[in-house]
Amino acid sequence: MTPREMIDNLLAGMTRFGASDLHLKVGYPPAYRIGGHLRNAELPPIPTSQYVREMFRDLIPESRKDEYDAHGDLDFSHKGTSGDRYRINVFRATTEMHAAIRRVQSQIPSFETLQLPPVYKDAMHKTHDGLILISGVTGSGKSSTLAAMLQHVNETRPVHIITVEDPVEFVFHPKHAIISQREIGIDIPDYGEALRYIVRQDPDVIFIGEMRDKETMLAAIQSAETGHLVMGSIHCSDAAQTFARILEFFPHEDHDFIRSSLANSLSGIMCQRLVPGIEEGSRVPATEVLLSNSIVRDKIRRGEDEDLPAIIAQSTEEGMRSFTHSLAELIENEKIYYDTAMQYAPSREALASQVKGIKTSAQGLVGRMAKR
Repeated sequence: MTPREMIDNLLAGMTRFGASDLHLKVGYPPAYRIGGHLRNAELPPIPTSQYVREMFRDLIPESRKDEYDAHGDLDFSHKGTSGDRYRINVFRATTEMHAAIRRVQSQIPSFETLQLPPVYKDAMHKTHDGLILISGVTGSGKSSTLAAMLQHVNETRPVHIITVEDPVEFVFHPKHAIISQREIGIDIPDYGEALRYIVRQDPDVIFIGEMRDKETMLAAIQSAETGHLVMGSIHCSDAAQTFARILEFFPHEDHDFIRSSLANSLSGIMCQRLVPGIEEGSRVPATEVLLSNSIVRDKIRRGEDEDLPAIIAQSTEEGMRSFTHSLAELIENEKIYYDTAMQYAPSREALASQVKGIKTSAQGLVGRMAKR
């Protein structure tokens, strides 16, 4: 089997086995991530870096083939024969060429298939400008959530959507909206270049694949302040940490200005973690949602981020939700086990207290799991 035939078969296997990721490492058999766990394929170890190079020789865009040698890593996307797309990162480690591949399903997911709470769709109904951040660690489903949000806008509003992605993952087809998807390294050199001119392209909605530096974050905030709806992802575990991460991009003397701008522009921060479900191999999202209101805006301006968790916990009627509330809800709806929820709970005591109040058919399940 040629290297190209091998990678085609491995990518097809991701779809066939329902794998989220594929790891290719010289000296090891290919490994799939299925249900959050790595499992080796029944294949011999990958022999050499040259074999890996041959795997990807026809997949890497022609204009980007020198980047790996220059920088030691490269992101690009590829559409397989199954219709699924793959986000591929090739990288150098101990002088060898390795690869990590994320499968992006060809069908754009809905809020319902992602099992997201109603506040996500409600927020997209109500929000026409401002900044929405989807926060979470790597592999928490941020890209799928943002795709569902963009598709909702696409299906309901006659607007111009511009995306800046590295690489393009989900491919959108126009419904009510006009969509321009721009890929770093192919359509534009970098995020900074793309965002420098983006407001001249008459966008209504701007999607930034990842908020990764000062220039990207500042462009997002400024675009949101001028009446655009801006959406993007950021790598943080909760809402309070998200503010700390944003401020890290800027020198201390700019923090008051950034806080003021965020108070004016922020619409919401939606954080998520994927938690192992009761169904074998399933994972379900536990979520924390902070929505902007007068109290939140005041806390942001004053730098009182430590008060945000309490505000979230006390504002469930407005659609806000804490991770503790979300985990308790998942137990109640028999989506996850009690002991699993305890492993992911920010505070086990708070979760135990909240679960005691559940008066549903799940109560027996909670009791059985609590005794383990």
